[in-house]
Amino acid sequence: MAKPDFTTLAFSKMVRNHISYRLLLKREQRKFDDSWKRDPIDNVYVAKYYKWVVYPFSEAVECHRETHHPEVYNKPNANLRVSIELNMQGEKKTRYVDNFSRIAAIPHKFDNGEDRTIIAFSKSAECQKEASEAGAQLSGGVELIKQIQNGQVSLQDFQFIVAHPEILPELVTLRGLMKRRFPNPRAGTLDANLGQVVERFINGVNYSAIKDEHEKDFGIIETFIGTLNMDASQLEENFAALIRDVYSMKPKREGHFISRCLLWSPPSQEKLKVDHNLYLSFIEPNNEMIEEDEEVAEKITL
Repeated sequence: MAKPDFTTLAFSKMVRNHISYRLLLKREQRKFDDSWKRDPIDNVYVAKYYKWVVYPFSEAVECHRETHHPEVYNKPNANLRVSIELNMQGEKKTRYVDNFSRIAAIPHKFDNGEDRTIIAFSKSAECQKEASEAGAQLSGGVELIKQIQNGQVSLQDFQFIVAHPEILPELVTLRGLMKRRFPNPRAGTLDANLGQVVERFINGVNYSAIKDEHEKDFGIIETFIGTLNMDASQLEENFAALIRDVYSMKPKREGHFISRCLLWSPPSQEKLKVDHNLYLSFIEPNNEMIEEDEEVAEKITL
């Protein structure tokens, strides 16, 4: 058997890396900053030379309703989607925020098109009842934990796992099966108000922040906050709730976390910028969650 030519292999790898680097240079940067550009002073202008127009929320909704009118796209009940661009820089310059998924509680429900399955854990029969009435497919206490250990119940049948803090010491025995889904305060899956938690997971806005493969400090969230036939004020309140939930994940550092928010509604590809800062007045990131996570970790190791 012929020996591999390590010189050729090393050269080939160097060529591949060089090609990847050249392609990356040609790749359009995803981080967006138009703060250095001028504000448009007329109704007609070359867009690339000026800042994006910032629309009042209600006006942005109305613009999308016009394009989805029965005489145009004929999609009056289309989803109103939102793209949230994030600065994923961590507490240190060499660290970045990990991808995260959450469900934001919203004041106005809508059909999210998802069939979400939830299992809830609590020692209290009353809490178990509240969880079931709120929409949990299965709720129980220590006996349910034993059924999972014996293989009678599979955690794979459930999309979300929520729990009351009182059952945490017993629940630790399932940590190996739950892995990253193990209930914790920061994910909103460990809470004393179990019924409210289940209701949020059933009706809330499901979203994920995904970090760019090449630009580690850029992340994006793509989700929707309702449908165009909802009242504009309801959509705005849902948007505000989502923005505040996202902001709660901001790391302990100076500077912005949310970079830009765009509203759009398929099949149209038009995206309209809205000012998310209007909904963050006097709101601080919920760093208490981090302390609660540390308390949970202590309980688990005890």
